[in-house]
Amino acid sequence: MRLRRPTRGCASGSSSRSPSAWGAGSSSSPATEQGDAEMDLSGLVPSSEEGSSSPDLGSDFEVMLRKSSKRVARTPPSQGQVAKRPRRRTASRLPARDTSPACSPEPNQLYEAVRSGKTALEVVVDEWLETYKRDRETGFLELANFFIRACGCKGVVTSEMFRKLQNSEIIQQLTKQFAEDSAEYPLALSTQPWRRFREGLCELVATLVRRCQYSVLYDEFLADTLISLLTGLSDSQVRAFRHTSTLTGPRNALVPGSSPAMKLMTALVNVALGVSLHKENNQRQYDAEQGKGPGRRTANRLETLLEQRKQLQEQQEEIENMMNAIFKGVFVHRYRDVVPEIRSICMEEMGKWMQSYSTSFLTDGYLKYIGWTLHDKQRDVRLTCLKALQGLYSSQDTAVRMELFTSRFKARMVSMVLDKEPDVAVEAVKLLTLILQNMEDVLTEEDCQGIYPVVFASHRALATAAGEFLYRKLLDPKGEARQERLQRGETRAFFHLLLAFFIESELHEHATYLVDSLWDCAAALLKDWEAMAVLLLEESSDEGLGDPQESALIQILVASMRQAVEGQPPVGRGPRKKVLSAWERKAQASERVRITQYLIPLLPQLLAKFSADAEKVTLLLAAPRYFDLSLYCTGRLEKHLELLLGQLQEAVEKHSGREVLEAASRALHVLCDPELPFHGRVDYARSRLVDQLTDKFQQELPELLQASFLDEDEVYSMAATLKRISIFHSAHDLTPWKLFEPCHQIMQRAVDTGEIPTQVLIPAMTCLHFYVLWELAHISAGAFMQEHVLELKRKVDALCSLCQSCLTDLDPSVQEQAYVLLSDHLLMFGPQLAQGGREALSSLVLRLDAGLQAQLAGFLMDHVFNHAEPMDADQDDSEGRIEALHQRRRLLAGFCKLVVYNVVELSAASDVFKHYVKCYDDYGDIIKETLNQARQIDRAEWGRTLLLSLKQLLTELLLQHGRGARLSKAFAEIRDLARRFALLFGPHQARNRTVLVALHREGIKFALQSPSSELLAPLQLPFLEVLSEFSPRLLHPDKKLILAYLEQSCQAVLSPEQQQEAWTPLLTYRNSLRLHNPARSQAQPRPGSTTKRRHADESSGHSDSSLQLSSRLATPTLTSTVVKGARGMSQPLPEDEDKGSESDFVERHSLMEEEEEVVVIQEQSSEEEEDSQGLVTRSRSNRLRDLFDSSILGLEEL
Repeated sequence: MRLRRPTRGCASGSSSRSPSAWGAGSSSSPATEQGDAEMDLSGLVPSSEEGSSSPDLGSDFEVMLRKSSKRVARTPPSQGQVAKRPRRRTASRLPARDTSPACSPEPNQLYEAVRSGKTALEVVVDEWLETYKRDRETGFLELANFFIRACGCKGVVTSEMFRKLQNSEIIQQLTKQFAEDSAEYPLALSTQPWRRFREGLCELVATLVRRCQYSVLYDEFLADTLISLLTGLSDSQVRAFRHTSTLTGPRNALVPGSSPAMKLMTALVNVALGVSLHKENNQRQYDAEQGKGPGRRTANRLETLLEQRKQLQEQQEEIENMMNAIFKGVFVHRYRDVVPEIRSICMEEMGKWMQSYSTSFLTDGYLKYIGWTLHDKQRDVRLTCLKALQGLYSSQDTAVRMELFTSRFKARMVSMVLDKEPDVAVEAVKLLTLILQNMEDVLTEEDCQGIYPVVFASHRALATAAGEFLYRKLLDPKGEARQERLQRGETRAFFHLLLAFFIESELHEHATYLVDSLWDCAAALLKDWEAMAVLLLEESSDEGLGDPQESALIQILVASMRQAVEGQPPVGRGPRKKVLSAWERKAQASERVRITQYLIPLLPQLLAKFSADAEKVTLLLAAPRYFDLSLYCTGRLEKHLELLLGQLQEAVEKHSGREVLEAASRALHVLCDPELPFHGRVDYARSRLVDQLTDKFQQELPELLQASFLDEDEVYSMAATLKRISIFHSAHDLTPWKLFEPCHQIMQRAVDTGEIPTQVLIPAMTCLHFYVLWELAHISAGAFMQEHVLELKRKVDALCSLCQSCLTDLDPSVQEQAYVLLSDHLLMFGPQLAQGGREALSSLVLRLDAGLQAQLAGFLMDHVFNHAEPMDADQDDSEGRIEALHQRRRLLAGFCKLVVYNVVELSAASDVFKHYVKCYDDYGDIIKETLNQARQIDRAEWGRTLLLSLKQLLTELLLQHGRGARLSKAFAEIRDLARRFALLFGPHQARNRTVLVALHREGIKFALQSPSSELLAPLQLPFLEVLSEFSPRLLHPDKKLILAYLEQSCQAVLSPEQQQEAWTPLLTYRNSLRLHNPARSQAQPRPGSTTKRRHADESSGHSDSSLQLSSRLATPTLTSTVVKGARGMSQPLPEDEDKGSESDFVERHSLMEEEEEVVVIQEQSSEEEEDSQGLVTRSRSNRLRDLFDSSILGLEEL
């Protein structure tokens, strides 16, 4: 039966449903019906495995062929012997010409020309057109077989098949002839020749339509039959057919816009656009000719133009019918395909059609597909839809025609600002910005309120896009050019609007993030520092700034200075650039010079105006960090430097807040750079300021030490002076002023009498701390005398002694300060101080005694782990609770650093480790890092510390609950903690073998150390249940040894009557040590394993002495069974510490063969032996005896 031209514009929606169309049979296409049933239109969630066309749900045709019991016989080639079926190979290993599935015995000129790429496609298409014009059936068959070959199919459509068979039968035969030896096909290969072929295929389709647009395109055969071919292939259940006809390229190597069906559609759209332009030109010519007088008209001109218009109208209808057939036959089904890339390419092409031929495609009937796909679950599909819409909304002419679509899907577009994928959210904000520009009054204030907060997002690209939206909506509503506004000096309105938004948002207290978000779109305005300074210096009036506006503007001023000079995003927003280019460094230096030129004269005036406001002064004192300070000399601006130093001194004298004093100290430190030419002048001003402070301190000190009572004014004055000195001491060397002795007297009197107020004592302690550190820096920096070392040693000992005494103070703040200073001094003067060529400083190393270590641990328990919130605490004071938590974390980190740097004994960390589970939410990260670092220091001591933590917890529980402790919830928490500890050993059993054996040995001794004279169980016996959590980490031979040791210990400690009792903890521990593999124990032993099994049985059966336990573990001679193991004797153990669950770990190692266990034991023994010569001469039995001798198991103690 001959193929006939399908009916265009059919109401069914697909040309493949015509009985004479490619891809359809005599009945309606099951693929099309299945496609309608597979996808949920609202959720766009497929229900089939691969495509919407497969009637066999969950499978492809290639898989079905592989599962068939019989294979269709193949015709052997004419030369050579029949080769075996090749293995499946990857695309990168597949040769381009010899083993490709596209190879066919039937030559095809189009295929070979496109594949070789040596001939211009215009020439190839012209030659094919000549063939088609001579015999259109032969020409079309060559084109059809080209697409079949491009799918990798070896079948050929013959003239007989073309005339007699139905379309569905033709595709069925081609399916049967498809190469089943490989799942690859030409367009799925990633090699360079096939990538060129993919590009050539799409270019061929476009060239074909372009060359035929004035001739055979309208012959009612070529275009219709070609569309039917692509439609039928796109509905096929064979993946290669469907992908090649609909999507060119593999799933992970897409080329945008490169699909034959979609490319054909795009080419037809271009032709339709050309026809439309011709119609418009024809209409203009007709109107012009008709407007002429009767005597001026050309003869028959109107009739010719009318005939041309009619012909153009028919061509346009033909092309629109073709596009309608492709759209309904391919796009309607493939836009909801299971493969995300196919859906994405459909949406991208749809956007191109709408932009290029908006007359036909920019309608609600087509726009709805993009709107529906905005709900797609795949990120790439949503991203493509947003980019397609951006192309439409970028033009005001097209945007005004999308009012209905906008009103229908505006809520979805606004909600995508909070998409879980940041790049999708970025494109959504950009789309809304275009809508804001080109469609007035579409976005309501409620819609915009959901976009404004995004300027404070942590994702920089998203925040920048939101900053552009904010600028367009609020800060630049008229859309004026920024340079024009700067030239007219109209920055006042911009800053007023920006301040109003910043104050009213109440979403973030840092202006740094807001400035960073607006930097890309409003940097020119934000860098107008002179305008901001002038605005701040204006006197308050009706149009002036209020106090909140002034504070906000100062924050924006300082943030913009930082952004211009550093060029880095704020903390937590994107990665920071580690290396800047030469151009960036030059630009930053230029901005620094501009800032300095504008603000050097104005900064002293700003400080003078806001000198009474601590918050504003703190912000303004950060400005010198962004100055080019050399301009003070090169620009002859020394007078402004004097003014700045004067204002800085006045700020120190006026304010006593920590923030202001720290800002002043940092600013003075920047100005005191020794490399600056005016260093001497600034150093003199600093010395004068410190002299004033120390003189005042020396005057008030005698009265403080002698008087038994001080009024509030005297206490405040003394506290404020000491506070200023201590803060300046942190950044400046104040040792020449000899403040150690006065501050030491204050601390000594506080310890002796307790009469020193807390607000005076704490800064005095801080001064002593920094004095000692500056002395240490002087000694470490250069040559020193031994007398200086001894003097520093005396001061350090005195300070530590006083801080230790303050740990028992009644005031918690004094205790915390003493604890912090002790931790820092123990760390700074720890064992590492005398290392690295500094042996002369060994006398400065602090030795921690047991009393101080106990005091530090007790403080940690009272102030960190046993801390309780006050009952009357304000539930709304979340900021205060967070700050208190951070303070406790700092205290805990101070103690953990002492553990990690080997200042305190590792056993002292048991007080920390036992709270790992209980306080995991607050301190879990700190404790876990300490556990990991302690394991690297000493693995054996680390294991003993873990056991000590569990012992302490169980002892405390027994003191509270007695013998009923095992049934309490706290006991379950102890077991959970033991399980967490066991996971820290990792999967390397051999590496932790000695540690685990010692841990079980000590645990058994602890559980059985207090036997009862009655038939009651020992009080600590429940500890065996805790110990059972570590049993899965033992090697199987070690389990047998530990089980034998347990039985011997029970015989030595328990009475015969007690041994007959079936206590649950004992049974649980025994079961954890036994090898649960009954099937293997009943199985017939394999050849070569009898000797090994006999030795293991003997070692477990004879438990009368430790010597017998160890001596009977001699390693048997290697047999063929051992050699057949997965790993040879010379190969090391793998280092892959996978993070599998505990159950997986136990199951995996419980199924290990006994021969492999022996190999692991031998390998680990060889790794731990330091003497390589000893490894050769030493026997395997001696090595095992060393691992399990009586000194480890401790049996001689019983």
